[in-house]
Amino acid sequence: MWQALALQAGYNAALVSIGAALLGAAAGGAGAFLTLRRRALMSDAMAHATLPGIGLGFLVMVAFGGDGRFLPGLMLGAALTAALGLWAVQRLTRRLPEDAATGAVLASFYGFGIVILTVIQGLGQGRPAGLETVLLGSTAGMLRQDAILIGFGGALVLAALWALRRPLSLVAFDPVQARLMGLSPRSMDAALMALVLAVVLVGLNVTGLILIVALLVTPAVTARLWVRTVSGTATLSAAIGAACGYIGAAISAAVPDLPTGPVIVLLAFLGFATSLLLRTGGRANA
Repeated sequence: MWQALALQAGYNAALVSIGAALLGAAAGGAGAFLTLRRRALMSDAMAHATLPGIGLGFLVMVAFGGDGRFLPGLMLGAALTAALGLWAVQRLTRRLPEDAATGAVLASFYGFGIVILTVIQGLGQGRPAGLETVLLGSTAGMLRQDAILIGFGGALVLAALWALRRPLSLVAFDPVQARLMGLSPRSMDAALMALVLAVVLVGLNVTGLILIVALLVTPAVTARLWVRTVSGTATLSAAIGAACGYIGAAISAAVPDLPTGPVIVLLAFLGFATSLLLRTGGRANA
């Protein structure tokens, strides 16, 4: 365990830990703006909408003679169906409440994805074994190029969040004032959703599509217990996400039977529960 935390458990394990830390930081930063804009359910819909894209991406790659496990190909398929799911939610919200539209899209796409994965398991083509790990995440046996892709993707999202921090903060704090200053809240929301989608795609192998939502939301609500400014919330949320990703990946490397995603999410929840107890206890004593 200590070797994994000190990046001495092997080259691949070190890459995975660094990649998970960057993913956690990106998820925490994006999640802070997402929760402040009250769009957390949208991330849930996007995450579940990736599942049919993963299955379809696998089938397309197998049809072209591959084994179906090329990560960028799976991510491309996931991105297409997640974008379709986001579009469907936006269309449905014209006639339905947002939570009802989100729930309908989430359930429909996820059910379709489960059907596709079931069909894939019965085809006997490609390399479908372990494909279901995208549900809960698993870093065991992750290839070097996959770990590099995860770390690089997380770093790019962090860089984009840093570049957009001021307009995103203004839109999250006061959309009306942002509009008066020439900013388009709709454009900023679209940019934020694109970054959240990138986090969801990058996190497929680490936390899985089901638990990535927890990594987006939990560090943000934990940070909100301690700070009130938008920039402070985003910074602390990113730090919490990075710590959970790094420590969770190290624990998973030390105990290979433990799935990475649940460990990371449990660490995030532990941080939230501890913060809630400390803040509640402090107010009670005051």
